[in-house]
Amino acid sequence: MPVRPLLAGTALLVSAVLVVPLAASAQAGAPALPPVSLADAFTTKTPYAPQQDPRRYSKAPAGYRPVLTQIVTRHGSRALSDSDDGDALLALWDEASAAGGLTARGQGLAAQVRGVLDDSATIGYGQLSSRGADELAGIARRTAQRLPSLFSSAVGGAAGTTSAAPRIDVSTSSQRRTQDSAAAYVAGLEQTVPGIAPLVGASRVDNAHLYFHKTDVAYNAYLDGDARLADAVAAPVDTGVTHAVAGAALERSFTRAFVDRLAAGDVSAFDDEVAAAQALYAVDQAAHDLPAGSGWDLDPYLTRPQAAWFGYLDDVTSFYESGPGFRGDDVTYGMADVLLDDMFATLEAKRDGTSDLVEQARFTHAEEIMPLAALLGLPGSTVQQAVGREMTYLDNPFRGARVAPMAANVQWDLYAHGSSYLVRMFYDEKETPFKASCRPVAPGSTFYDLDELERCYGWSSARGHAD
Repeated sequence: MPVRPLLAGTALLVSAVLVVPLAASAQAGAPALPPVSLADAFTTKTPYAPQQDPRRYSKAPAGYRPVLTQIVTRHGSRALSDSDDGDALLALWDEASAAGGLTARGQGLAAQVRGVLDDSATIGYGQLSSRGADELAGIARRTAQRLPSLFSSAVGGAAGTTSAAPRIDVSTSSQRRTQDSAAAYVAGLEQTVPGIAPLVGASRVDNAHLYFHKTDVAYNAYLDGDARLADAVAAPVDTGVTHAVAGAALERSFTRAFVDRLAAGDVSAFDDEVAAAQALYAVDQAAHDLPAGSGWDLDPYLTRPQAAWFGYLDDVTSFYESGPGFRGDDVTYGMADVLLDDMFATLEAKRDGTSDLVEQARFTHAEEIMPLAALLGLPGSTVQQAVGREMTYLDNPFRGARVAPMAANVQWDLYAHGSSYLVRMFYDEKETPFKASCRPVAPGSTFYDLDELERCYGWSSARGHAD
């Protein structure tokens, strides 16, 4: 197997367990690579889990009552995006089978890959799985349970009236998986709050606020032609450790001789062993987002430490494409100001009495959640990297599994007491402070005066977002 240079300036470490034997690339006195994170191995494809027990939520200051909530959430767990990786793996398996290049374990790989492909095709490539629908319905139920007086008052206030009643506004991107996520969320809400259904508006498409990564001109120019981005994403891929991890992973299913042929470019399905291992990782990620009980399990063919290494490579791409990115440059997240502006405008409309909303529910994508997290200064999205200094887990807290897992969400609750308004934020249902420069109403509190948040983020109804 070819030996590639090690990524300069770092050491091979693993959280709790050894990654893989690295004989193919080990060098005496070689610098070490960043640690991998086993718990975060599947990065932004990680299924959703709420991050705090609701019984531990703090109480609002005396006299304050909830008058509005808003949520921005990624779609839930979904099927494989397309069949490309799976088809290529099956072609590789066929080629290995014909050449006597399969191990005993590898005999079962094709059936697992076909199972993921078949289930994904049945669901619809890239579309919401039943696991994803359950994630969104669960978020809705817990939102209603967190704010019972808000929703019960809305239902009670609407009863017997013919005028415009308090309502729930639902918006999505133009992608079906966000629309299906919205439907699942609304169903969960309606099952939890009797009588709420008439107050839910028809879902509407709002790409300007919920699909901006596709239309922002500066951002797309960055994706298409920024040399810094290309170099940063490529840096950890063609290294001795990556090739060694890829080779070790594939040798679970294919003979060493066949993997050597693959590494040498002598196999038609993939350019090399890294590309093949990345495809295996992508199918493994998708298998975890299929409905519980699907039965497809790629873990025997790619150990968790091996998956975690490819998860790190995936996080490098997410960090530089959609996360905090390069120091001093906001091209990856500045575009989220249109969404943040809309969130503040929703609060202001409620305060000035021009809105009858009780909830604003928005359904979007990881490519919107990650920039929003960076713009808000949420945990894991606060550290940028200098050009030429590769993002690693040693020096950066960014983890896709925590910043933007499936159904990742940011919720703002608005409380009123007379003319005073407070805001509390939840990140994946965990009470979360706003960025450090924002002052809460008391030390350690997660409640913030609305005027203070507008000052802190440089927002006003006249100027919009100013940072």
